[in-house]
Amino acid sequence: QLQACGGGLVQAGGSLRLSCAASGRTFSNYGMGWFRQAPGKEREIVAGINWSGSAYYYADSAKGRFTISRDNAKNTVYLQMNSLNAEDTAIYYCAAAGGKMTVAVVRLDRYNYWGQGTLVTVSS
Repeated sequence: QLQACGGGLVQAGGSLRLSCAASGRTFSNYGMGWFRQAPGKEREIVAGINWSGSAYYYADSAKGRFTISRDNAKNTVYLQMNSLNAEDTAIYYCAAAGGKMTVAVVRLDRYNYWGQGTLVTVSS
């Protein structure tokens, strides 16, 4: 089970930190990802991190502004989002992809488990 939280309403230029707590499985056996889905758009990857935290992936829209991290001792993955703009408004989902990969998993269909989503609204 994945439980995401930390969303909310923020002004453009502001920051938010999303958290996703995992339970029920061995967290360190999974790569983790953050995805988002804006109204009328497809779900897209924002960032991914491999099981150990040694490999990352960022979508172009996230590079330089967002940071994904994980704490395997706390079974939690984070997404620090800075310099937010209106285009970042979406429901953000965390997801888990099975396997101790050396790279971050990018493809949406490789993720086995999904959290319920947390809404991020950026006002301009």
